[in-house]
Amino acid sequence: MEQIKNIDTGNSRYSKIRCVAFASGLLGVCTAILFALSSWTSAGETMKSKETNERYDRGLAALRALDAEASQAVQNSLKDISPEMGRFIVEFAYGDVYSRPGLDPKSRQVATVAALTALGNAKPQLKFHIGAALNAGLTPDEIIEVMYVTTVFAGFPSGLNGISAAREVFQAKGVTVSHGSSPYPGGDSRRDRGLAALNQTSKDAGERVIKSLADVAPEMGYFIVDFPYGDIIARNILSPKYKEIAMIAVCVAKGTMEPQMKVHIHAALNVGCTREEIVELMTHMAVYAGFPAALNGLSGTRQVFQELDGKKGNQ
Repeated sequence: MEQIKNIDTGNSRYSKIRCVAFASGLLGVCTAILFALSSWTSAGETMKSKETNERYDRGLAALRALDAEASQAVQNSLKDISPEMGRFIVEFAYGDVYSRPGLDPKSRQVATVAALTALGNAKPQLKFHIGAALNAGLTPDEIIEVMYVTTVFAGFPSGLNGISAAREVFQAKGVTVSHGSSPYPGGDSRRDRGLAALNQTSKDAGERVIKSLADVAPEMGYFIVDFPYGDIIARNILSPKYKEIAMIAVCVAKGTMEPQMKVHIHAALNVGCTREEIVELMTHMAVYAGFPAALNGLSGTRQVFQELDGKKGNQ
């Protein structure tokens, strides 16, 4: 019996040793797993932090290039209520979008000033971008021309309010509109200028516009040729490409002008815009008009491109 008791005691001690060894081994494995997870998490956070910092640095450089003093004011104005919004603006609007190569800085400002003027609810941002447009190389005369073009699509109140904002910026920066020679080349009538401007971007469109309204509102057809094209688009201060960029931006921002937007996508291609620039313009509009407006703009762009590709395939 004594021997059996000793054997049981030995077995018990051996079991305890095995349990302790197993527990120690298990603890070691768990520690190793936790260390690995911690390392992976730390590495992931480091990569994420690095990516965020790169986006922020890239965005801040783009924002400062437009207006260094005003960019800091934007950041400071949000510190007390929503510093995250300031970070979103820098990282997304400027780090992700403005830093893309698909559209040059002048074109981006033409689009932005036109969209904000048309929306009519963002005067502080409009004033910032009028200043940014000057810094990007647009002249005061060109900025006022953007307002004229916007007026055609968004109405006189929007145009007048945009010009009022421009006046404030110009006075603060000590710049003026030149009021130089006549913006109309030659001595053509409004009707002739309008038809010529329409034919430059959309061949034979002038007569089609007039005929399309002859049965219901013939005067409207003539108004379209005479005022938007004869008085505004025929002016030679803003390049045809910038005019089309402004018109597309307004159509996208307003969100109710898909037929007109598609007409001006065609026209933009006819005056030298590339497909890549038009797609980038739609992406740019996500910052100022929101993602739904940008997505709808891209949908219309796809339809225009498919239509053009289909015509090429049938030739």
